Amino acid sequence: MYLKIKNKKIELYELTSFSERFKGLKFVLEKIDYGLYFPNKRWISTNFLCQNIDIVLTDKNNIIISLLENVRSEKYIFKFKTKNIYFLPLGTAKELKLNTKIPIVK
Repeated sequence: MYLKIKNKKIELYELTSFSERFKGLKFVLEKIDYGLYFPNKRWISTNFLCQNIDIVLTDKNNIIISLLENVRSEKYIFKFKTKNIYFLPLGTAKELKLNTKIPIVK
């Protein structure tokens, strides 16, 4: 699964098991060039992230509810209508707009 922004594709990894979701991007020191997709998740914590990231919250139809840019570690994020959460490389959320469908390509 890929996120297509302009002419650039960002690979998305779907995290479904408990251990994958728990680890996420914790203690990843190198700058990421991929994204993480958390399906069926309403809240997220950024504890132990070693870098800033962009976070996109979507509803059940993948319509963007909230864009959080340059999120640092030690944050707790919860939105009631959220169904899916995306962790993206820094600077990616600038190209996305609220109330539009997230551009996913398989």
